[in-house]
Amino acid sequence: MLRNVISNDLFTVLIVIGLILIAVSKVLFAKRFHDFILVLGNSKYLKIYSKDQKFFDVFDGLLFLNFVLAISIFGFISYNQLTTNLEVSKMLLLKLAAIIATLLIMKTLLERLIGSVFEIDFLIDNYLFQKISYKNFLGIILMPLNAIIIYSIPISNSIIYSIWAVIFLIFIIGIITTVKTYQNLIKQNMFYFILYLCALEIAPYIILYQLAINE
Repeated sequence: MLRNVISNDLFTVLIVIGLILIAVSKVLFAKRFHDFILVLGNSKYLKIYSKDQKFFDVFDGLLFLNFVLAISIFGFISYNQLTTNLEVSKMLLLKLAAIIATLLIMKTLLERLIGSVFEIDFLIDNYLFQKISYKNFLGIILMPLNAIIIYSIPISNSIIYSIWAVIFLIFIIGIITTVKTYQNLIKQNMFYFILYLCALEIAPYIILYQLAINE
C-alpha cells in the first residue's frame, strides 16, 4: 500500500530562520534581550525601553520577523488540523507570512495616525510598544512550540486550542499591563481610548471571524 509522505523541509527552513533571527537579536542586543525575556512578569523592560522608541528598531524588527514566521507556521498547522488538509507549499506559506506582516505593519501605521489625530500620541505610542513587545515575546515561545508539534508529539485539536488559549492570554496580559501602567492618562482620554480599542483591536478580529465562518 502506498502512503503519502508529508515533507517538513519547508517548516524546518522557516524554523531555522526564526531561531537565527532570535540568536542574532540576542548577540547584538544581549542586555536588552535579557530584560526582554522577562517581560511577561516584569515591567522593567517596558519602562526602560519605551523611552527610546524609534520608528524602526532593529531589535524589534528582528523579533517581529520571527513572530511573523512563527504565527504563519502555527496558523497553517491550526487550519490544517481543524479544517481542510492543505498541501505544504513554499508559495502558500510565504504568501501567508507576507499577508500577516503587511496587515500588522499597516495596522500599526494606522494606529499611529489615529493617535496623532486624537492627540494622544504618547499614550498610543507606548501602548503600541507594549503590544509589539508582547507579540515578539509570543514569537519566541511559538517557534519552539511549532518544532515540538511538528516533530515530537502527535498533534490534536486540544493541543491547538491550548496554544491558542496561551496566545490569547498573553495578549490579555499585555492590555492589562498597559491599562495599569497608564491608567491616569487613560482616564483623561477614556472615550478616545475605548473608541480606539473598539475600532482597531476588537472590530478587525470580529470581521475576520465572520469571514472565516461564512467562507
